[in-house]
Amino acid sequence: MAVKTGWEGRFFEDFEVGDVYPHPLGRTLTQNDNISFTLMTQNTAPLHFDQHYAAQTEFRRPLINSCLTLALVTGQSVTDVSQNVFANLGWDEVRLPNPVFEGDTLYSRSEVLETRESRSRPDVGVVTVRTEGHNQNGVLVISFRRTLLVYRRGKKPQVARP
Repeated sequence: MAVKTGWEGRFFEDFEVGDVYPHPLGRTLTQNDNISFTLMTQNTAPLHFDQHYAAQTEFRRPLINSCLTLALVTGQSVTDVSQNVFANLGWDEVRLPNPVFEGDTLYSRSEVLETRESRSRPDVGVVTVRTEGHNQNGVLVISFRRTLLVYRRGKKPQVARP
């Protein structure tokens, strides 16, 4: 039997400015996702977990916690952008132009904006991407710039394999 390796993610050398990665997985956000995340993070805004309260707002229903939207869309990008991350350096220019509601399905994509050698760490490089998340209707719900350190090929820690 032949053992075949799966996708191992991109290394610093694989990123080229202008490349666009449509991330493969969408995710439908549920009421349970929203309430659990909101309460787990001690966000007390009733707009995220009190249906009666939310019904009295212009949205007429609970909004998905914006930090959950950021976390999900970042997570969707990991396969293509940060499978081989050394460290995140920051999220900048986070914009939430349209609301996300329970039952919405989010899809995302990232574009490589910049790559450069790390001045202080020879085993990694610096990558900056712009990531966008859209709902099932193609409406932009989040965008952000993310800068991270990505391992060079052959430099990442090894994973124990059986």
